[in-house]
Amino acid sequence: MKQAALGGGNPVLYHQSVPSFSMPEWAAAAGYDGVVLDLQHGELGLEAACGILRSLPRQSAYSYARVGSLDPAPVLRLLDSGARGIIAPAIESRAEAEALVAAVAYPPVGNRSLGPSRPALYPGDSYTEAGNLAVSVIAQIETKTGVDRAEEIVSTPGLDSVYIGPADLAVSYGLPGRGDWADGPVRAAIAHLREVTTAHGVTLGIYSGQPAYAAGLFTEGLVDYVALGIDLVLLSRAFTDTIAALDPARSSRSTA
Repeated sequence: MKQAALGGGNPVLYHQSVPSFSMPEWAAAAGYDGVVLDLQHGELGLEAACGILRSLPRQSAYSYARVGSLDPAPVLRLLDSGARGIIAPAIESRAEAEALVAAVAYPPVGNRSLGPSRPALYPGDSYTEAGNLAVSVIAQIETKTGVDRAEEIVSTPGLDSVYIGPADLAVSYGLPGRGDWADGPVRAAIAHLREVTTAHGVTLGIYSGQPAYAAGLFTEGLVDYVALGIDLVLLSRAFTDTIAALDPARSSRSTA
């Protein structure tokens, strides 16, 4: 992500909240670049997430996992299983960003333990250097406090990316908990985070539920990557649209 996004690409991922091995295959076949395995919300637990990571192609640079806290133990398990990025939610301070870097990166950048459980996960002359190059440290900013402290967070040595949680961010501003804001404080926060991340050579991503909104962010250069949709929400739309298309025929037969 740190290289592809800065080089002009706009990777598109999706959030996976259910323990399915086939979901990433279907998403990749549809054109998605990768996945955020979401251990913060939904049904996905650590064991299932580690299994899914091992099933994903090794060359995938966007096999990400979002953890529920800064506890380094699950972070280590996910990384050793092949996660190429760790997203930590609700980062609001330099100290929290530093703790995230410490958990994700090998020394001398961080404190990640060297205990590889997969062969040649990071090929190179130096395993630790290759690992630090391959894995992205991603701080999720999703509160007004996090936005206000963006400079101290984004300037943390070893941080690669910031990921915006727009719904929680909206709530922290006293707004309804939804994403895809075209104006107001959430949109201003996105623009501010774009300025700060650009100044520090850090990439910026966001969750979006609507392709048109995400396309607008790309066109305006406001973000480098986007997570477009959540598996259960995407399935809900498909279920709803499919059954709705049949409703007229069902209604006409019931009144005949």
